Amino acid sequence: MCFAVRKQVFVVEQGVPEDLEYDAYDAVAVHVLAVRHDGVALGTGRLLYGSEAAEKVGGDLTLGSLGRLAVAEEARGLGVGVALVRAIEDAARTRGLAAVDLHAQTHALGFYERLGYEPYGPEYLEAGIPHQGMRRAL
Repeated sequence: MCFAVRKQVFVVEQGVPEDLEYDAYDAVAVHVLAVRHDGVALGTGRLLYGSEAAEKVGGDLTLGSLGRLAVAEEARGLGVGVALVRAIEDAARTRGLAAVDLHAQTHALGFYERLGYEPYGPEYLEAGIPHQGMRRAL
């Protein structure tokens, strides 16, 4: 179900090539999934940590990497994204991580800032979409 939400949001809506959306990290990540009472998937995200996250967080093993956060169109604005971010942060805390790092699409900066994330570094392109590095201490 995680992959179905990601495909709809990233591949179909945003035009991210499918071969970029799915990667080897999917096999080792902690995945979170928001599901409606009738079993319909509303959103998903993942946490990378340890050596799997090292490349994404500059080698700092105390940092987790939040990624692939996607909320189905019909669930946007209902708090699903907030719940997913908090669940990923809880998973990071459980694993003893000091902070969570992410690569935010620039249109979503305000969302993450409201959740306590602070931008760092220059804006850059990822999959042809402007992104900004962000981090929140846990």
